[in-house]
Amino acid sequence: MTTEPRTVTLPTEDHGNVTLPEPSWCAGHRNPQPQHRADLTHYGPEHRLTFNGSELFRLMLTQSPLAERASRDVGAYVEQSDYTGSLDPASLYDLAAALDTAADHMRVFADQLASLVNGGAE
Repeated sequence: MTTEPRTVTLPTEDHGNVTLPEPSWCAGHRNPQPQHRADLTHYGPEHRLTFNGSELFRLMLTQSPLAERASRDVGAYVEQSDYTGSLDPASLYDLAAALDTAADHMRVFADQLASLVNGGAE
């Protein structure tokens, strides 16, 4: 078992190939198209929160370690879907329950992020 930190080399438009440390939670860089060095971003696995098979939210860890204008800290990327629908009362209660469950998942995710940020496992 290696104890050396993981690294990844990614192409950039402005600095050629850039090698940087890759956190253990990074899900990889699926489509490493050249971009600006400051825009290189690590993303963790996606967590999809759904209602009746429709996506409501997507959560993942994120970090842009070479950002120039944004934070370089590990954070949570949250994407809200464009779910729409006309619901009867029972379905509206079901949606409310799904949102409660989504909030519970977000709280667990926030606890894990807090642990990571406060010195937990990378």
